[in-house]
Amino acid sequence: MAILLRRLFGIGKLPRAMREEFESEGIIYLAEYVAVSRRFSGKVPGLRASGGFASYVGSVVFTSQRAVATLSSVPKVAGRAMDVPWSDRQEGAVKVEISSTGVTLDVDVADVDPKFSGHLSLTYKVAIPADVLSRLPATHLAFDVPPEYVYRAVGVPHNP
Repeated sequence: MAILLRRLFGIGKLPRAMREEFESEGIIYLAEYVAVSRRFSGKVPGLRASGGFASYVGSVVFTSQRAVATLSSVPKVAGRAMDVPWSDRQEGAVKVEISSTGVTLDVDVADVDPKFSGHLSLTYKVAIPADVLSRLPATHLAFDVPPEYVYRAVGVPHNP
């Protein structure tokens, strides 16, 4: 029932402006309404969790220029959990693996901010065809994020 409601209200669908932006770059692969699992064990100011789990929905897009993953919780709004140009140096706290079973983002949160400890992961559960994987410039990526990224991902309000 939850999946039907998400589709009915458009939660997990790319907003039109984002879709147009990606279409102009040449979409290699696009999946909307993708189930996303968030796992967090550790602590950030305002939260301590051991094995915290939450389910979301989002989209995965690969263009000729970059890899993008979004998270949605309300209609017509999609926050970017990943937006990495293929040409970047692929270094940073967030490690990404793209495989036939989906996209996984892993973060040792202490690498983002020394006030944090623990591990955060986002898993996009989507079957990515072998022919798509073979067209991607890379299946392992990395990028840095600000502390606000971790606060938002674990659901803690942050006022700098």
